[in-house]
Amino acid sequence: IDDLAAVDYSLNSLPAVFRQFIDLDLKGIVYPSGNYTGSPYVAAPFTIPDQSDSMLYLAFSEYFFQTSSFTYYTAGAFNITIAEETCSYFNISTEIFGSIIPEVAKYSVTPYPVMLKLMATEIPTISLEQDSFTVEIQGSMEVFAVLPDSTTQSLFTMNIAANTSLALNIFDQKLVGSLCLNR
Repeated sequence: IDDLAAVDYSLNSLPAVFRQFIDLDLKGIVYPSGNYTGSPYVAAPFTIPDQSDSMLYLAFSEYFFQTSSFTYYTAGAFNITIAEETCSYFNISTEIFGSIIPEVAKYSVTPYPVMLKLMATEIPTISLEQDSFTVEIQGSMEVFAVLPDSTTQSLFTMNIAANTSLALNIFDQKLVGSLCLNR
């Protein structure tokens, strides 16, 4: 897939060949590149509704998304640093945080640019539902002031728990997504 992850898409069973279609039962296990050690999850069987009005059907199980989440979490892909340049583009500074958190204003009288370090603290959980899927992620955010000599000073750390839903629909032959923050 990329530098962090690979996918095993081997056959689970022999292909079923019919007059109008071929049924390929592939397993899709995502694992860290160069380090296949097995999955901590158990795949649950599922069936695809019988429809015959399209040329190609693809189905992804919850297991596929769980192994993807595990792989990217163990590789550190959910750890992100948002640097000074990005924060200045959005005009985020110690002055903004000082107006929200009085302790920051006490320690940072002069407005400085900030740097944000976001990290997942647990493996994100992905659940498939009838018309959408839900992602639950636990994480933390550490906010640093970037001082004039380019050193950083930690301002505060915040724990984050987010639960979001994503619904995908096809309108006028376009895939359209709707993202909702549940909590």
